[in-house]
Amino acid sequence: MPIDKNELRRVMGHFATGVSIITTVSKDGQLFGLTANALTSVSLVPPLLLICVDKSAECYPHFEETKLFTVNVLSADQEDLSRRFATKGENKFHGVSYRIGANGAPILNNVLAYMECRIVATYEGGDHTIYLGEVEEASSLEGQPLLFYRGGYRSIAP
Repeated sequence: MPIDKNELRRVMGHFATGVSIITTVSKDGQLFGLTANALTSVSLVPPLLLICVDKSAECYPHFEETKLFTVNVLSADQEDLSRRFATKGENKFHGVSYRIGANGAPILNNVLAYMECRIVATYEGGDHTIYLGEVEEASSLEGQPLLFYRGGYRSIAP
């Protein structure tokens, strides 16, 4: 019998993760994004990473529609941005500085790193869909990452 979802969440909370905002765009040009920590590097050759997107997320249909996304890795001073993109039903991009990347998805200003991806495979993962993305463009800055651990935001001690 599988473990209870709340117990799994509690136990998995002991695994510290980085925090990202994954952005995409609809076919009609509407911008979408969500806060996520389900992200991992898969392969260097070819350059692949995977993300996991909740099927109930407002932006969920647009990943399949456009087959693209950008991962924006947040810095330690971007907790407010993470909280904003973790909510539903709000214009998340209002007042947020960004530019449109080569793949058409938003790149948020002052993020620690970004990776522009094209979806090359999709897998079912329970209440989430796992997207395998080929990284087409990427860049990074120096700085401290925003971390999530045991239900709260953290940073690396200097």
